[in-house]
Amino acid sequence: MEQPPDPVRVVLADDHPVVRRGLRALLDTLPGVQVVGTAADGEAAVREVQLTRPDVVLMDVRMPGIDGIEATRRIRGSTPGTAVLVLTMVDDDAGVRSALRAGARGYLLKESEQDEILGAIRAVAAGQLVLGGAVADRVGVFLDGDDPVPARPAPPFAGLTDREREVLDLLAGGRSTSAIAGALFLSPKTVSNTLTRVFTKLGVGDRTAAVILAREAGLGRGGDPAADAP
Repeated sequence: MEQPPDPVRVVLADDHPVVRRGLRALLDTLPGVQVVGTAADGEAAVREVQLTRPDVVLMDVRMPGIDGIEATRRIRGSTPGTAVLVLTMVDDDAGVRSALRAGARGYLLKESEQDEILGAIRAVAAGQLVLGGAVADRVGVFLDGDDPVPARPAPPFAGLTDREREVLDLLAGGRSTSAIAGALFLSPKTVSNTLTRVFTKLGVGDRTAAVILAREAGLGRGGDPAADAP
C-alpha cells in the first residue's frame, strides 16, 4: 500500500493568543498539515523556526519587537529551507511589497477561506509564489512598475544541471575526482564523465580553466584546496 506523503510542518506566528489558538484549531483539522510550534512575536518566530525547521511559517505582519517583515528576512537568511506565508490583516501595496522583498513566498489576508489557506500552505511548501484574492489583483502594478520586486538571481552557469554544478563546485573547492565521487556517492567514472560535460558547456579544455571560471563565479568557497587538491 502506498504510504501517504509526509505532512507539511507549520509554525504559527501571531501576537494575538485568540488568533493563534483559532489558527491552530483550524490547521489541526486539515489533512496533511502538522503544527510544530507557535510564536507570539517576531523574535520568537525566528527562534522557533531555527529550533523546529518547519516547511512553512504562517507569519503575521504587525507584532511586538521585530515585526513579521523583519522576522521573514531573518528566517530566509538563517533557514532558507523554510517558506514564509504571510497571513495578515494588512491590505496595502507597501505591506505586500515589503513582505515579498523580505523573502515571503505568499501573502494572504486573514479573511481567506479555509481551502485557500490550505492550498497556499501546500503551494509555498512546494516552492510556488501565492498571492490571495485582492492582493493578486494589485500585485502586477508594482511588479511591472518603476519599483519592482527584484527577481531572484539566476544561479551561476545556468546551463549546467544541478548535479553538474555540484561537481564543479567541489572541483573548484580543490577536490580530486575520487574525493568528489566519495562526497557525492558516485563512481569516479561518473564524475569524470560529468566533468567532461561541464568542460564542454563552459567552453574550456581542462580542469584548471574550469576552476578559474568557477571561482570567479563564487563557487568552491566551501572547499579546502590544501586538503585534497588534485
